[in-house]
Amino acid sequence: MIWNKIESSPREKIQEVQYNRLKETMDRVYTLTKFYKTKFDKMGIKPDDIKSINDISKLPFTKKQDLRDHYPFGLFTVPMDEVVRIHSSSGTTGKPTVVGYTQSDMDVWDEVMARVYTMAGASSKDIVHNAYGYGLFTGGLGFHNGAQKIGATVIPSSGGFTDRQVMLMKDFGATVLTATPSFALHMAECAQKAGNDFKKDFKLKAGIFGAEPTSEGLKKEVSDAWGIDYHEVYGLSEIIGPGVSCSCKHSTSLHFFEDHFYPEIIDADTEEVLPYGQKGELVITTLTKQALPLIRYRTGDITSLINEPCECGRTMVRMESIVGRADDMMIINGVNVYPSQVEHVISQTKGLTLNYQIIIDKKGYLDKINILVEISDDIMSDSISEIEKIKKDIEQSISNNLYINACVKLVEPRTIERSMGKAVRIIDNRKKG
Repeated sequence: MIWNKIESSPREKIQEVQYNRLKETMDRVYTLTKFYKTKFDKMGIKPDDIKSINDISKLPFTKKQDLRDHYPFGLFTVPMDEVVRIHSSSGTTGKPTVVGYTQSDMDVWDEVMARVYTMAGASSKDIVHNAYGYGLFTGGLGFHNGAQKIGATVIPSSGGFTDRQVMLMKDFGATVLTATPSFALHMAECAQKAGNDFKKDFKLKAGIFGAEPTSEGLKKEVSDAWGIDYHEVYGLSEIIGPGVSCSCKHSTSLHFFEDHFYPEIIDADTEEVLPYGQKGELVITTLTKQALPLIRYRTGDITSLINEPCECGRTMVRMESIVGRADDMMIINGVNVYPSQVEHVISQTKGLTLNYQIIIDKKGYLDKINILVEISDDIMSDSISEIEKIKKDIEQSISNNLYINACVKLVEPRTIERSMGKAVRIIDNRKKG
């Protein structure tokens, strides 16, 4: 089932919509923001110089620091009496990035989230257990309003209080779970510990997960733990929140709602646009945002784009799962490593869970990396020699695949602190002092 017919339109039609909306956005930012007018004038570009959607590569980039430099409302293109909602980013140092929404922006957000739920097979007959955090973080309210858009019943449980959440999911008969994958796995652990029968006690059929880079191994573990279809959603507060893209039942790659958000992949160093299939930094231009339109926003997320129709019938480009964020990239003695790469290696090793933490220290002039990984319950009774073999195997696998030397420490189940939101995977002590 497809929510909006534009999702399956011919490419020519989609590009026509993109171009017309880009022209409107160009006129808006050039007329209403000193920041963009100055940038365009400096490059000698006028809105009328853009003759096709492909000309977007001529436009300047926008970076997160630009939003911080104009904190809080300096890049808004509407007066505050037209702003009906404000959100901001979390988890960064210094000033947050602030995002405003007009009623039209809210309608767009509801629209793309309705597409997300429809991809997951949800409808007005479903009960959605929403375990994303509410507040300035866009996750909770984004999923909440989207569920209401399709007429579903919403349980606004937010984060935390895991045992209570498991009880509510069971007692209220939730059929769709929305949460970060790490929290969903934590909930599954608590449900199992409480003696629940997943098939008899829960009615879940699908889950929509996002907000953190996730390996295929973790996706499978979450899906298997709950016995549900795993749908991955992508979004970021600066663009709109969750709802920029989502995976369907036929593909693990994510359908990009490019009638509202135009995607590009660039080489992060040269800033040159890369072809389909090549991995690089994701850049997004908003095509319908009114309060805070952004031109060629550098997300810092590493992925690639696929320009092939999907078996589901949708024709918009798809993106691969995020490998990691540029600011999550670890440089270990000159080698670039993403947490998701470590997670992938762990997921290939029997006897381990995907609850792990990477701790980086400096020893003299060299980086030292320690990886704590929880052992699964079913091997806790195994011999010390077997556990030692697992430890050596994963250290060797990390060395062979990631070209770094790491010290792996296997710990008992449920000893690594759980997060109620995004999992804290990296502790980089090199940044201290």
